[in-house]
Amino acid sequence: MDLRAHLPQIRRELAPLPVDEDVPLSPLTTFRIGGRADLMVHARTPDELAHAILTARRLGLPHMLLGKGANILVGDQGVRGLVIRSLVGGMEFLDDGRRVRTGAGVEVFPDLIVETVRRGLGGLHHFVGIPSTVGGALWQNLHFLSPAPARERTVFIEEVLESAEILTEEGERRQVGVDYFRFGYDDSILHHRADVVLTATFRLEPAPTAELRRVMRENLAWRDDRHPDMWLYPSAGSIFQKIEGVGAGRLIDQCGLKGRVHGSAAIFHKHANIIVNLGGARASEVRWLMDLAQETVLRETGYELISEIGLVGEF
Repeated sequence: MDLRAHLPQIRRELAPLPVDEDVPLSPLTTFRIGGRADLMVHARTPDELAHAILTARRLGLPHMLLGKGANILVGDQGVRGLVIRSLVGGMEFLDDGRRVRTGAGVEVFPDLIVETVRRGLGGLHHFVGIPSTVGGALWQNLHFLSPAPARERTVFIEEVLESAEILTEEGERRQVGVDYFRFGYDDSILHHRADVVLTATFRLEPAPTAELRRVMRENLAWRDDRHPDMWLYPSAGSIFQKIEGVGAGRLIDQCGLKGRVHGSAAIFHKHANIIVNLGGARASEVRWLMDLAQETVLRETGYELISEIGLVGEF
């Protein structure tokens, strides 16, 4: 589609949502890397998000959904077409007091976790410190290897999800249960169908606030010891998928690549499965380090590293 020629029509069809042009994407990602979006709209309600998605589909307009911008690497040449930024808010505690319904754009931390813990509700507190919106959390089945209280147990968001309102690939708005998502490790049906989460409802369990906060402190300490400070070293989290019983980071470290620098990107010196932005890094520099890790690990160990992050736009 010739965006410039069709821009007046696109604006009319997307109304009343304002359409921004030539929007820098790097500030909207946790990596702080990437080019510009041709067009962008901000959806703040479920109706606005559904409207934007359905309009883009009807017009045949290339589009992508953006939440917190975590777990992705945006190409240096940016994203063609329309970026729909999900800022769908709202947090409603339902009648039984144990369930909370939230918009897909609500941030799991701090917004959702802080409020649920304040009310003495546990389940989401394990994910403290992980950057994600609710929609992104369901996309990837957000998880954390919690050091407390059950050491070495991976906790998944699916354990507390009750239901969600989605816009289906076919354009219908539906309420679906947790089984619909077919959750796996870093996987859900959202990877395989063009469904979009509009809202989600979580069922939580009452627990002493002091105990929830203790677990949060331990989890944060565990993360701080292994993960970069996102303000100093922006990143997208783990770069490669988990290799059961071996560990992608351990393999990269064994190959002597921990701390390797290319341009303004580096394999993090504390965790070899994380690449960090040292300041002004380009996507091409991150890709160079990813390729280096994949080629070296395959050659020296025989293991194939598979990207866990989404590669978005033009490189």
